[in-house]
Amino acid sequence: MAPGTRQADQEGQGLVAATRQAFGFLSPGDTAAPEPDAAALDPELTDGSQSEIIAGLLARRSVLGPGPLRDVSDAVLAANARTAEAELRAATLRSEAAERNWLPRVGPVVSLTSLGDVASSMLLDAVLFDHGARTAGREYARADVEVAAVALAEDTNTRVMTALELYIEAEAARGRAAVTEGALEQMRRFDFVMQERVTAGISDRADLSYVGQKLSRMRADLEADREVARTALAELQAMAAQPVSGLSGLSTVGPAPAGGESLKVTKARAEAVRATAQARLTRAEQLPGVTAGSRLSGGGMESGVTAGGEGGLGLGTRATLRAIEAAEEAAQREVALAREDAARRQGQLSGRMDAALRRAEEAAQIAAQARQTWELTREQFDAGRRGVSETVSVFESMVRAEREAVTLAHEAVALRARLAADAGVLVDGEKL
Repeated sequence: MAPGTRQADQEGQGLVAATRQAFGFLSPGDTAAPEPDAAALDPELTDGSQSEIIAGLLARRSVLGPGPLRDVSDAVLAANARTAEAELRAATLRSEAAERNWLPRVGPVVSLTSLGDVASSMLLDAVLFDHGARTAGREYARADVEVAAVALAEDTNTRVMTALELYIEAEAARGRAAVTEGALEQMRRFDFVMQERVTAGISDRADLSYVGQKLSRMRADLEADREVARTALAELQAMAAQPVSGLSGLSTVGPAPAGGESLKVTKARAEAVRATAQARLTRAEQLPGVTAGSRLSGGGMESGVTAGGEGGLGLGTRATLRAIEAAEEAAQREVALAREDAARRQGQLSGRMDAALRRAEEAAQIAAQARQTWELTREQFDAGRRGVSETVSVFESMVRAEREAVTLAHEAVALRARLAADAGVLVDGEKL
């Protein structure tokens, strides 16, 4: 076979396979051409209009500054299964199909006659008047795409927030472990001094037991912190596509933009539009429409106009229409309720974050003062003017204050990240 003939044959086979696939007739032996990669979020809807909701999602920017927190975000996004993206693509395809719902429907009709013969014909059905049902169906499908887009943004921000919480928890545990590990050396020195004093008969064995108890407690705290860090990092690694064990420290988390809309409110607005379209569709289906149809069979073509269709008037039609209007109004009220809930949650998280920041600053000051007290106490202990039990108590208070300062500092960062997640600004819009 000539090269030109072979190339033309291959192109023809590809065209046949693509055509059969488009109509759902792809056989097991045929292979479909791969679809080009497309962005998950596209502000252009199937009717050519621009979605204000999707454009707003794409315009959002992450408040995570360069550093380990952003690295954690990138790592977990690279391994995201993106189930919500599949739902978005399905909603987009449904919207594309709905944009053509005004076209006449053509389909075969097969019936069994009274004589046992099979009669077949082709039916062409076109809607002339449907009280806006087809238009409402297209609006519903487009609103469904926007709801799926917001769901994708929520799912992505929630995933990143979960990863950040695990990382911050691990960092807090590692910070506390570092404080405790540094204090263990001093506590072991106290234990050695007490053993020597008890051996020499200078101190009582009760003092040795007291120091041993504090030493055991510090070792238990150190092991507990290390276990918390290992567990959190193991969970985080299961979510990430790249190794995260080498990351350490914290990076900046900027404040959420003032006046930004919570993802809960955005989703409620999209759902209200969808519910309104659903109500219009249901209302139109309750009223009789007008259709034109033609049937082509062996005996010729039969045409006619039909009034009625699926809808109809009955004794309960008025109450049904009023119920539909009430459902439409309830959808609008859901938006107001979502705004109220979002404002309450933002106020709650903001108050908790401010309190955590204040407590973290106070804890840092208390820890600094405790260390100064400890330095003075140690000098007095070395000079023989302080007892072991008193000195150990002061030392333990300093260690406890430093551990508390580490915990509160990380808690404040986690709360700021939670505020950003609710606002939908943990991830750049282009990465959704």
